[in-house]
Amino acid sequence: MAITATSALYFLPFVLPLCFYVAFTDMARMKITNQAVIALALVFLLIGPLVLPFDTFLWRLCALVLVLLLGILLNAVGAIGAGDAKFCAAAAPFVAPGDLRLLLALFMAVLLAAVLTHRVVRATALRRLAPEWQSWHEPRKFPMGLALGATLALYLVFGALQGA
Repeated sequence: MAITATSALYFLPFVLPLCFYVAFTDMARMKITNQAVIALALVFLLIGPLVLPFDTFLWRLCALVLVLLLGILLNAVGAIGAGDAKFCAAAAPFVAPGDLRLLLALFMAVLLAAVLTHRVVRATALRRLAPEWQSWHEPRKFPMGLALGATLALYLVFGALQGA
């Protein structure tokens, strides 16, 4: 992996709870909140300069802007939700450019597992554990925050474990 174990380890305790929050709120309310996205970006802005070389930090900030612009475009044509676009932008700087292919493969695997799990739970009595969750009642929509949050969390966990 191109991400260093050290940077992944430093980001992980701050990013992991945000990823869980994003997955939870998207399943419960079909929303990725601006507060979560801002908090994720702030984690990078505060921790990034401490664990990354300054030029790398700046290039990763450029990735945030680029992904945000792409997300705005995709949202404008109805391909993705606004919260998904903003989360991807805030998550982009955490990903080392050399890991992009790995991240896409990880995302595909996580997305498949998340969709299958969500559909199975929605179709069984397990949904009674949280009957008020809006994602159970949206047959044509999927809470992408579940897959996006899990992907970022797993990427950082794998990055941190490479040093073990």
